[in-house]
Amino acid sequence: MELGMRNYMEDIIRSKMPSVLKNMPDICRCERCEMDRLAFALNNSPPKYVVTSKGKLYAKLNILQGQFEVDVIRAITDAAVRVDKQPRHDEDDF
Repeated sequence: MELGMRNYMEDIIRSKMPSVLKNMPDICRCERCEMDRLAFALNNSPPKYVVTSKGKLYAKLNILQGQFEVDVIRAITDAAVRVDKQPRHDEDDF
Protein backbone atom coordinates (compact mmCIF):
# COMPACT_ATOMS: atom_id res chain seq x y z
CA MET A 1 0.00 0.00 0.00
CA GLU A 2 1.37 3.41 -1.01
CA LEU A 3 0.90 6.09 1.62
CA GLY A 4 0.62 9.79 1.03
CA MET A 5 -0.01 12.81 3.17
CA ARG A 6 -2.85 15.22 2.57
CA ASN A 7 -4.33 18.24 4.31
CA TYR A 8 -7.94 17.07 4.55
CA MET A 9 -8.95 20.65 5.38
CA GLU A 10 -8.43 21.48 1.69
CA ASP A 11 -11.05 18.89 0.73
CA ILE A 12 -13.45 20.27 3.33
CA ILE A 13 -13.02 23.89 2.26
CA ARG A 14 -13.23 23.05 -1.46
CA SER A 15 -16.47 21.12 -0.90
CA LYS A 16 -18.08 23.84 1.26
CA MET A 17 -16.92 26.82 -0.80
CA PRO A 18 -19.57 26.69 -3.58
CA SER A 19 -22.49 26.64 -1.13
CA VAL A 20 -21.05 29.50 0.94
CA LEU A 21 -20.15 31.63 -2.08
CA LYS A 22 -23.52 31.19 -3.80
CA ASN A 23 -24.81 33.76 -1.30
CA MET A 24 -22.22 36.24 -2.60
CA PRO A 25 -23.18 36.67 -6.28
CA ASP A 26 -21.19 39.89 -6.82
CA ILE A 27 -17.72 38.52 -6.08
CA CYS A 28 -15.23 37.93 -8.88
CA ARG A 29 -15.23 34.35 -10.17
CA CYS A 30 -11.95 34.46 -12.10
CA GLU A 31 -9.47 31.64 -11.46
CA ARG A 32 -6.99 33.92 -9.65
CA CYS A 33 -9.61 35.19 -7.18
CA GLU A 34 -10.94 31.66 -6.64
CA MET A 35 -7.44 30.37 -5.84
CA ASP A 36 -6.69 33.38 -3.62
CA ARG A 37 -9.89 32.69 -1.65
CA LEU A 38 -8.93 29.04 -1.24
CA ALA A 39 -5.39 29.91 -0.12
CA PHE A 40 -6.60 32.56 2.32
CA ALA A 41 -9.22 30.22 3.82
CA LEU A 42 -6.66 27.42 4.19
CA ASN A 43 -4.05 29.71 5.74
CA ASN A 44 -6.61 30.77 8.34
CA SER A 45 -7.83 27.27 9.19
CA PRO A 46 -6.18 24.58 11.28
CA PRO A 47 -4.64 21.88 9.08
CA LYS A 48 -6.08 18.38 9.24
CA TYR A 49 -3.35 16.16 7.84
CA VAL A 50 -4.19 12.53 7.22
CA VAL A 51 -2.03 9.61 6.14
CA THR A 52 -4.09 6.50 6.71
CA SER A 53 -7.75 5.71 6.14
CA LYS A 54 -8.12 5.67 9.93
CA GLY A 55 -6.79 9.23 10.08
CA LYS A 56 -9.17 10.27 7.32
CA LEU A 57 -12.05 8.78 9.29
CA TYR A 58 -11.01 10.77 12.36
CA ALA A 59 -10.93 13.97 10.31
CA LYS A 60 -14.41 13.23 8.90
CA LEU A 61 -15.78 12.68 12.40
CA ASN A 62 -14.38 16.04 13.44
CA ILE A 63 -16.45 17.69 10.67
CA LEU A 64 -19.62 16.63 12.44
CA GLN A 65 -18.91 19.04 15.27
CA GLY A 66 -21.06 22.16 14.88
CA GLN A 67 -18.35 24.66 15.81
CA PHE A 68 -15.98 23.11 13.26
CA GLU A 69 -18.48 23.73 10.45
CA VAL A 70 -19.04 27.31 11.65
CA ASP A 71 -15.27 27.88 11.64
CA VAL A 72 -14.97 26.56 8.06
CA ILE A 73 -17.82 28.79 6.87
CA ARG A 74 -16.25 31.77 8.63
CA ALA A 75 -12.85 31.10 7.02
CA ILE A 76 -14.44 30.93 3.56
CA THR A 77 -16.52 34.07 4.12
CA ASP A 78 -13.55 36.01 5.48
CA ALA A 79 -11.49 34.91 2.49
CA ALA A 80 -14.18 36.04 0.05
CA VAL A 81 -14.49 39.46 1.68
CA ARG A 82 -10.71 39.94 1.82
CA VAL A 83 -10.13 38.96 -1.81
CA ASP A 84 -13.10 41.05 -2.96
CA LYS A 85 -11.62 44.12 -1.23
CA GLN A 86 -8.16 43.60 -2.73
CA PRO A 87 -8.40 41.43 -5.86
CA ARG A 88 -5.10 40.53 -7.51
CA HIS A 89 -6.45 39.26 -10.82
CA ASP A 90 -4.74 42.07 -12.75
CA GLU A 91 -1.32 41.55 -11.15
CA ASP A 92 1.53 39.64 -12.70
CA ASP A 93 2.78 36.60 -10.83
CA PHE A 94 6.04 36.78 -8.92
